Amino acid sequence: MVTDYELYSKYTRVWIPDPEEVWKAAEIIRDYKEGDPILHLKLEDESTLEYHIGPKHNVLPFLRNPDILVGENDLTALSYLHEPAVLHNLKVRFLESNHIYTYCGIVLVAINPYEQLQIYGEEVINAYSGQNMGDMDPHIFAVAEEAYKQMGRDERNQSIIVSGESGAGKTVSAKYAMRFFATVGGSANDTNVEEKVLASSPIMEAIGNAKTTRNDNSSRFGKYIQIGFDRRYHIIGANMRTYLLEKSRVVFQAEDERNYHIFYQLCASATLPEFKDLALTSAEDFTFTSLGENIFIEGVNDAKDFEKTKEAFTLLGVKESNQSSIYRVMASILHLGNVEICSERDGESCHISRDDPHLGHFCRLLGVELEQMEHWLCRRKLVTTSETYVKNMSCKQAANARNALAKHIYAHMFDWIVEHVNLALQTSFKQHSFIGVLDIYGFETFEVNSFEQFCINYANEKLQQQFNQHVFKLEQEEYVKEQIPWTLIDFYDNQPCIDLIEARLGVLDLLDEECKVPKGTDQNWAQKLYSQHSSSVHFQKPRMSNVSFVIVHFADKVEYQCDGFLEKNRDTVYEEQINILKASKFQLVADLFQERKDSSAPGFSGKSSKINVRPAKPVPKVPNKEHRKTVGHQFRSSLQLLMETLNATTPHYVRCIKPNDEKESFMFDSRRAVQQLRACGVLETIRISAAGYPSRWTYPDFFNRYRVLMKKSDMTISDKKLVCKKLLETLVKDPDKFQFGKTKIFFRAGQVAYLEKLRADKFRSACIKIQKSVRGWLQRVRYRKIRRSALTLQRYGRGYLARRHAEQLRLTRAAVICQKQYRMVRDRQAYLRVRQAVVTIQAFTRGMYTRRIFQEFLLHHKAIIIQRSVRGWLQRRKFRRARDAAVTIQCAFRRVQARRRLKQLKIEARSAEHLKKLNSGMENKIVQLQRKMDDQSKELKTQNEQLLVTNVGLSSEMTKLQKQLEQVRVRQGDGTQLQDELEKLRAELQEAHAHRKRLEEEYGSEKLGLEQRVQELEKENILLKSEKEEMNQMILKQSKNTEDQESGVVQRESKLQTELDEERQRYQNMLKEFSRLEQRYDNLQEEVSLAKFQPGHRRNPSTQSSLESDSNYPSISTSEVGDTEDSIQLVEEMGVEKAAMDISLFMKLQKRVRELEQERKRLQTNLDKMEELATHKGIEPKGSTSEQEGEDLAYNSLKRQELESENKKLKNDLNELRKAIADRASQNSSSNELQDGYNLLLNQLKAANEELDVRKEEVLILRTQIVSSAQQEKNTNHIDTNIVPDWTNNSNKPIDKEEALLAYHGICESKNRAQDWGYLNEDGELGLAYQGLKQVARLLEAQLQSQTRQHRDELEALHTQVELLKADLHKRQEMLNHTLALSPEAQVEYSVQQEITRLTNDNLDLKELVEKLEKNERKLKKQLRIYMKKVQELEVSQAAQPSKARPELTRQVTVQRREKDFEGMLEYYKEDEALLVKTLITDMRPHTVSATVPCLPSYILFMCIRHADYINDDQKVHSLLTSSINAIKKVLKKNNEDFEMTSFWLANTSRLLHCLKQYSGDEAFMTQNTGKQNEHCLKNFDLAEYRQVLSDLSIQIYQQLIKVAEKVMQPMIVSAMLESESIPSLAGVKPMGYRNRSSSMDCDGEGPSSYTLEALIRQLGQFYGTMGEHGLDPEIAGQVLRQLFYSVNAVTLNNLLLRKDVCSWSTGMQLRYNISQMEEWLRGKNLQQCGAVVTMEPIIQAAQLLQVKKKTSQDAEAICSLCTSLSMQQIVKILNLYTPLNEFEERVTVAFIRNIQNRLQERNDHPQLLVDTKHTFPVLFPYTPSALSLETLHMPASLNLDFLNHV
Repeated sequence: MVTDYELYSKYTRVWIPDPEEVWKAAEIIRDYKEGDPILHLKLEDESTLEYHIGPKHNVLPFLRNPDILVGENDLTALSYLHEPAVLHNLKVRFLESNHIYTYCGIVLVAINPYEQLQIYGEEVINAYSGQNMGDMDPHIFAVAEEAYKQMGRDERNQSIIVSGESGAGKTVSAKYAMRFFATVGGSANDTNVEEKVLASSPIMEAIGNAKTTRNDNSSRFGKYIQIGFDRRYHIIGANMRTYLLEKSRVVFQAEDERNYHIFYQLCASATLPEFKDLALTSAEDFTFTSLGENIFIEGVNDAKDFEKTKEAFTLLGVKESNQSSIYRVMASILHLGNVEICSERDGESCHISRDDPHLGHFCRLLGVELEQMEHWLCRRKLVTTSETYVKNMSCKQAANARNALAKHIYAHMFDWIVEHVNLALQTSFKQHSFIGVLDIYGFETFEVNSFEQFCINYANEKLQQQFNQHVFKLEQEEYVKEQIPWTLIDFYDNQPCIDLIEARLGVLDLLDEECKVPKGTDQNWAQKLYSQHSSSVHFQKPRMSNVSFVIVHFADKVEYQCDGFLEKNRDTVYEEQINILKASKFQLVADLFQERKDSSAPGFSGKSSKINVRPAKPVPKVPNKEHRKTVGHQFRSSLQLLMETLNATTPHYVRCIKPNDEKESFMFDSRRAVQQLRACGVLETIRISAAGYPSRWTYPDFFNRYRVLMKKSDMTISDKKLVCKKLLETLVKDPDKFQFGKTKIFFRAGQVAYLEKLRADKFRSACIKIQKSVRGWLQRVRYRKIRRSALTLQRYGRGYLARRHAEQLRLTRAAVICQKQYRMVRDRQAYLRVRQAVVTIQAFTRGMYTRRIFQEFLLHHKAIIIQRSVRGWLQRRKFRRARDAAVTIQCAFRRVQARRRLKQLKIEARSAEHLKKLNSGMENKIVQLQRKMDDQSKELKTQNEQLLVTNVGLSSEMTKLQKQLEQVRVRQGDGTQLQDELEKLRAELQEAHAHRKRLEEEYGSEKLGLEQRVQELEKENILLKSEKEEMNQMILKQSKNTEDQESGVVQRESKLQTELDEERQRYQNMLKEFSRLEQRYDNLQEEVSLAKFQPGHRRNPSTQSSLESDSNYPSISTSEVGDTEDSIQLVEEMGVEKAAMDISLFMKLQKRVRELEQERKRLQTNLDKMEELATHKGIEPKGSTSEQEGEDLAYNSLKRQELESENKKLKNDLNELRKAIADRASQNSSSNELQDGYNLLLNQLKAANEELDVRKEEVLILRTQIVSSAQQEKNTNHIDTNIVPDWTNNSNKPIDKEEALLAYHGICESKNRAQDWGYLNEDGELGLAYQGLKQVARLLEAQLQSQTRQHRDELEALHTQVELLKADLHKRQEMLNHTLALSPEAQVEYSVQQEITRLTNDNLDLKELVEKLEKNERKLKKQLRIYMKKVQELEVSQAAQPSKARPELTRQVTVQRREKDFEGMLEYYKEDEALLVKTLITDMRPHTVSATVPCLPSYILFMCIRHADYINDDQKVHSLLTSSINAIKKVLKKNNEDFEMTSFWLANTSRLLHCLKQYSGDEAFMTQNTGKQNEHCLKNFDLAEYRQVLSDLSIQIYQQLIKVAEKVMQPMIVSAMLESESIPSLAGVKPMGYRNRSSSMDCDGEGPSSYTLEALIRQLGQFYGTMGEHGLDPEIAGQVLRQLFYSVNAVTLNNLLLRKDVCSWSTGMQLRYNISQMEEWLRGKNLQQCGAVVTMEPIIQAAQLLQVKKKTSQDAEAICSLCTSLSMQQIVKILNLYTPLNEFEERVTVAFIRNIQNRLQERNDHPQLLVDTKHTFPVLFPYTPSALSLETLHMPASLNLDFLNHV
């Protein structure tokens, strides 16, 4: 067995006392043995210390906890529970991790950070809501959630007790607790009770808080707020109780302190117009607000705080008059303090100046008489049994009386405000349970302690006693629940100290008794205390004082000064002053003091002017009763009531700690903290815990943590409980050190540390083994490496020596070879010199002979060349003559062609297109010309050579002929013929020379021309190249500009996309708000209906449907009138201002008022007509069949007349259009093409006109047939006199048809009865005829008005046309002026271009006009066909003469149409609409149509809408769509938590929306339609408004779908992502404390721990499969998954940021694996592009952050570059929370975290710590048309839609 002394071994760390730091850390450097007087220690600064050990005084120091336990969330999880361990743990958490909350068992320790932290937002509330107390980091919200959860689970009231000294943050903690309750328990009926509860805080802070030396906003009173809840745990009201207001602060403040905030707020707002009457100035000018010499608080704006106070008063329902009265009373107190009391000469009396302005202001503000107040402020009345005296008071006594009056007034005003706050917070509903929040002062001790400190410490004694009993009770409950033996734990009982104060003859009793003594003094009271309680252990008398006493409290000894105890306990004020205030002319001031009068002496009249014996007797009784109720007595009574309330509830404790007195943020003063820990009971909790079994482990956690200490054989046992028992019995020999419970193992203090030491030793020995093996392996590796290196060095050395010897041998051999070669070269050179000389001599000799032979050969060769040249010249001259002649002819002809071409090219060159072509082909042409010129030059060169050869040949021939001639002369003498021939040849030769010269000149001129042309072309080419370069540059510039524009466009598009998303988000948020307001309206409507009708009344389905209509469109049903009445009633209940803020409700009311006013007028007119007709009618009604036929005939006749007038109007329009076109065509008759187009158009118009005439004749023929049949009906049948009343019940006819039938019947009846005047007069038919004529006159008047409007529109159109013509004329004038300014050629060109442009525009206009006319013609033909079908139906119905009560007109047509092809329409009767909606929507279940086409209900509804559009019944379309939308809303409201139903109707609603778009007829939606689908488009109605309504409804359904899915997934996320072990044995286990006690856990069900990652992915797959089965668009399903993945990311990251136990390396590994599994699921479903993975980026980076290294600056840089999706606050929070699971991991140092913060300062991150879990991405519904043809749709018989007919 291990003894305590064995733990004090070497390297053990301990705590030793220190006067400055309270406790200092040290390490034992030598093993301690029992009996050693000295313990050798080493401090943290490496200095040594000899710590003396004594049996009594210096016992062994406290042991330190292992590092793994430092920074724990719960102090009870520490293995060693003592003061230094608690202090160190709090200090580490506060300074290093910036955690201000820490659990200490059931107590939450809250340290004031003196800095605003971002940990109280709504997202933090949502994160803590529904969580167990130990699952999240310590927080005030966790305590509030625990109280809220236990209230609902245990059905028991709860209390949160917040205590601490001034400046510790009690008020803020209580405020945040109430904010939590207001958020999670918001009122269910929109009464905003939670807002009123929160609004009470600014009021109470203004009138009850003040600045002290320790706190700028110190609560100078205690309060207990009870927040009431109903059975559904929604807030229904609240109530506040206050304790011991510090009234003395009203008249006195210490240095650097202030009075109550309300006075400074009033002075700061004194310049407001409404406060001029208060006569206030700066707070420095008033005595009661300037005693502390500093009227300002740094960082506080009193004027703004006063605005908040006023707003809070208004929100709580305090009237403006009462608010003004409150401010008047507060201002009067300030003026009362400035009243100057002057002493008389005798010193026994005093007076107040009549001119004192402050006294006047005081009396004026309170409405009392100045003279009386002046008199009684300086005097008092003494009443005895026989007489009454008026006694003057001294100046000091008068000042005390004045101050007492000021305190009295303020106290009563304070009570009045608290009472009215409670009235505003109370409710008429029955309270089921409540949670109380107690904000009360902590233990106080100052240099001078008075009556207030005595009461405060007395209250803390009572609270500490209750706290100790509750802690002991919880310990006992835990032991009993776990069924372990326990013994009575000895804890400090402060009952003797409480008895000293409140028992009989205690301090308070003696004080009350002394107050009853007429001349009692504080000194006499002190002497009584000394004599009565000198023997008490808790009472002491100071040595150096006789007017003070010492009480030994549980926290410390406190010395109280007796001066002022009696006066403060009496709290007396003179009755005469109070009577003056009771007579105030202001009701509120009088009521303040009337209550005490009524309660104390209800029968006393108050008339005391006459003094007699009888009324004088009861007068002293009033103060006697008041004396019995002293301040101490009242405080004791209220404290007793408070303790009874707390004992009847389950308490939760929050202890606020003030870390320093300098109010510096995150600075920890250990001495001040220890004082408060001792005073608030935290250390007592530690002591009680340490006395029992403070450390608790569950069996699985213990097994996982300490299985390394088990044997291998024990690991195979499946029963972990048995294994744990065996292990503990082996390790811990003392059985008292641990106990085995049902689910946990309980350890004494220090045993967990011992087990951790054994575990560390085991790991250390294992590490030593591993190190030994690794080091041996490393040494072996090192030896092998050295051996290999030695062998390598030897090998390389031997090789080097061998290579050096071989090199020597090679050098020797090379020297021999060099010598041999040198000798050989020397001899060879000598030989070569001799040989070269011989060869040279031979060469010169042979050259000489060869040159001689060559000269002879050269001469012979030259002679041959001369002969060849002469012959060639002669042939070339002949060829050139022929060629020159041909070339001359060709040149002349080509010149002519070229000039013509040049002229044409010049014309074409002016156009831009030619320049482009020329530019593109000019280079090729230049190259061709260059090539052509080179060819011609080559040809010229060859011709010149041929000419030379010819000349040479001719010259040689001439010399030969001369020689022959000479020979002939010699032979014959004189040959004349030869001479002639010679002359002839000479002439020919000259002629050939001349021709050659001429050809050379022509060729030279042509060559010169070509060269000039080439130069021009080259210049032009250069110019075009330059232009081309310029164009290229311009194109490059334009491309750059285009790129810039494109980049700008891209940026603008991205910006616009962002703005669009934001706008879509705002719009969808507005829709969400609209849905909420709509739900609120429905709730209020239900409440009003319940209030209006009797309990037994029920509505039938039809009226229920109409009464609950949610349509936004006008309707004539009476339900909307009821809705409007309810809305008006709602406005009256809400108030006009609040209702005006509700924009949607206000706009709805305005719209409904206008519509209902119009509807009322119309219905009133019809009702008057019908009543008047009904009074004159008395004939019995006929059958419904003849009545229906007459109505149909009248309706068709009037419709035919309207069609006729319409055709005439269209004909006139066509004639006018034809004339206009003819006029324009005559003006533009210069163009033949335009004239042809006009003729073609005119022919088409004529053909259309002829077709209309033919249709008109057909209509006239049909009209005569109908009129003849109607005449026969009128001759054979009588007119039904009760038709008009029947019409009132027939709501299926349109309104214009009713009026037409009334007019028609009036005319018919007047014609049939015109001859029988007597009969008319008898039966009243004359009045009926008059009514009919009146109706006709009204119709004619309406037609006349419409014609007048039409003529007015035509006149406006003509005026517009005139303006357009003027503008056109002005434009033409400008064109003419511009044309005249141009040159003649430019004028011609400009006029041609203008004419072409004009003709093009005219042609386009005419074509567009033709298209419009053709479209109108097709429309008219369709209308004619429709009317012809109606006429045929009418004839068929007349011939059939049906006998059924229901009209069979459409039935006959339906029977005939069944023979035709199905057109994709469904027909139903108006009375079957409710059944259709009920079958398709209300009673529809998704599984009913699961085996059919997806979204079948939406297709059926659209096919019904198509038929209503086909028959042109607008009311039917409106009614069906409105009923469908309202029915869908009701179904979703009924199934608001059913994902399958919500998904089903989201798919159907979006599909109906797509159908309305696809078949709307808009070209933008028809691009993907088939031809058949285009034929099915709607013909008569534009349902764009309904598309918008359906789009809004789809968004609302989508939001509900997300809400339902998130609600299902919410309890699964944390367990699946953070807690379940997807990778087994990866997570570690750490010790736990009280926070995981069984009483704070919800034991019902398996809880969140039962969810795994597979369950979460399975749930996602179920959602996705359900949406796919219902036919929801994949894009929308992807958006749903993206939102769900965002929710997973937000919830997981928020929990990670709020839980220290999951911020570890293993959790990071687990998270990365879980996220990879979810990504794999997305890839398996082919959903990578839906954006879901991007939403998981923050949690991915958080997981990586948990795994990366966190030591060096390089690691910090890597973290900053890695975590781009995390904010700086989130990164720092995760690093602060990072917890090593064993001692081998290292914590993140503070320096590293500061390095991260410095690197991330440049980021502009949002200060919000947690992710907004309620954020919703804006949904986008892409248009996805259906490929399904409506005519192929099949309706299953299971739907029971037999009443629908296929059309």
